[in-house]
Amino acid sequence: MRMAPSRRDEQDGVRFSYEEHLVTATDVETGVAASGGSKPDALAKLADALALHEGDGEEIEDEDAFLREIGLDPSEVTTE
Repeated sequence: MRMAPSRRDEQDGVRFSYEEHLVTATDVETGVAASGGSKPDALAKLADALALHEGDGEEIEDEDAFLREIGLDPSEVTTE
């Protein structure tokens, strides 16, 4: 018996998941993920996220100001 295809697939160390009009690309090795409207968009954002994860980027001096700048309420953001 063959099962219906899932809404996930994995290629070259990247796992893709799909939810309505959103594609999420997750790097299997690091767990870093990014989402976009298409596979190419999610992969481009994942590349940026991985670069930041590896330390390529600018240090954020005022986290609350940065969160507000990108449209997030600092009081609603949690970190682990």
